[in-house]
Amino acid sequence: MAIDLSALRKKLNQITGVSSKKNISWRPEEGQDYQVRLLSFPNNDGQPFKELMFYYNIGNNAGLLAPYQFNKPDPIQELIGKLRDEGTKESYELAKKLYPKMRCYAPVVVRGEEDKGVRIWSFGKTLYQNLLNIMLDEDYGDITDPEHGRDIKVSVTKPPGKTYADTKVTPRASQTPLSKDAAQMKQWLSSIPRMEDYDEHTSPEEIEKRVNDWIAGGSTSEKPEARTEATSSAVSADLDSEIDSLRSSGGGKAKSKSKALDDLDDAFADLE
Repeated sequence: MAIDLSALRKKLNQITGVSSKKNISWRPEEGQDYQVRLLSFPNNDGQPFKELMFYYNIGNNAGLLAPYQFNKPDPIQELIGKLRDEGTKESYELAKKLYPKMRCYAPVVVRGEEDKGVRIWSFGKTLYQNLLNIMLDEDYGDITDPEHGRDIKVSVTKPPGKTYADTKVTPRASQTPLSKDAAQMKQWLSSIPRMEDYDEHTSPEEIEKRVNDWIAGGSTSEKPEARTEATSSAVSADLDSEIDSLRSSGGGKAKSKSKALDDLDDAFADLE
């Protein structure tokens, strides 16, 4: 049997800790200014950065990587489909909690911390749009180009009264190479982390269990169990129970919140 080189590489990275999130993640801190160089992911269909979809707010999970984007079975998408079929304002409210959200990733070299190599910067949709707008501006162009790109200034501030900090990105005026050392530049470009090794994929069975626990109000920290026929149908049963509960106890609130949503098909389309 042929050896799976991709699996072998992933195993090596796990042993050495090379690709652990702690080692290769970069996150700018509030109140600090940074100068960084963004790079492009290779073999990424002409796109510089990676887009991934995650499910949030399900139990105590920081985020579950959505399997459907990899053409894998996805229990949460099945739930969303069931809610769409239900077609009520209450099901719309519940679906809002389930729909996935985009997270974006870019390889980055932080100036002054070059000894840490290429790391991964994770950011949201708004900052992603800002970076793409900079690259589409003819005055700047491809800021990720290793020879003729530009560093960017990253500033993180938290305005009074706001819950979350704002991240501002500003391209530098001058074009500069990624490194004046050709060997160093080559090394960085050849060591861009693989997202396949960076983000953990959760099995459909485990996702199904976590959703069941979330709907039932139980813990999501237990280890995954073997899937049984009862477990397979639990999501549908719990979902029906949740919708009935919304109707009997909180249906009035859900209805008042969704009073303006006259066309539920449009409402579900907006979520997508």
